[in-house]
Amino acid sequence: MRTGRLLTAALLAGAALFAPAAPAALADTPTPSPDPSASGETAGPTEAGTTFRTAAAFEQGQRATAEASAGDYLYWVFRADAGQRPTVRATVKLPESAARHGASTWQVDVYDGLRRRQPCMYGMQTRTAAADAAAVELSCTLRPVRAWADTWANEPLPGSYYVRLTVTRLPEQDHGQPVSARIEAESADAGGAYAVDGALAAPLGPAGAAAREEERALVKDWSAGWWSDRWIWTAAGGVLGALAGVAGYALTRGRGRPSHVPPTA
Repeated sequence: MRTGRLLTAALLAGAALFAPAAPAALADTPTPSPDPSASGETAGPTEAGTTFRTAAAFEQGQRATAEASAGDYLYWVFRADAGQRPTVRATVKLPESAARHGASTWQVDVYDGLRRRQPCMYGMQTRTAAADAAAVELSCTLRPVRAWADTWANEPLPGSYYVRLTVTRLPEQDHGQPVSARIEAESADAGGAYAVDGALAAPLGPAGAAAREEERALVKDWSAGWWSDRWIWTAAGGVLGALAGVAGYALTRGRGRPSHVPPTA
């Protein structure tokens, strides 16, 4: 009976420890950000930069917009922290189909603070819009941002992330036609599986001492600390290991000396 109670307690303790971590797997898929006008969020910038240096800054959860001409390079920048898996979405509203002369191909690229182009894990990074299409939608989901990486690695690191939107193929007659662009970024929690024992001295950001100091001042407001759900799994493993040891001892120690056997036997 004692052994049965120990095993039951071990199972209940394990279920209690692992139950809170289970919903975290559901958070791996990013959910669409709410409409800023409906939720009262701060509106994003209404203009885009034309180079890395003039990129318009916006925060995750905001929607940045811009009016531009077909053929322009449009730049925005946002910040991402360790443990996040950012997803960038872009929507381009095209001119009236009667004014266009053929299909167009649009592309969204994401660069880190060192201006290294980051590959997309999944998403439609490049898409061709038919001549009669009203809009084109693009997306790019990056790899999880790590707190630290070797200098030779191309891992995404905490700091600034630049978004570049442009058309890569367009009929010559359609260059300069007006278009409307919308950019938004959001992140899913990648979890402690991507946590590492290390951290950057400062988040990756634009070159220059002034820009670096600004990033250091802002990092206290948005950068995560040392905590991750990796600590929960470590603690849970230790508790389950201790319970397994107690249960194993109870199963193997036996019942002791039978009552009918004298102590001197």
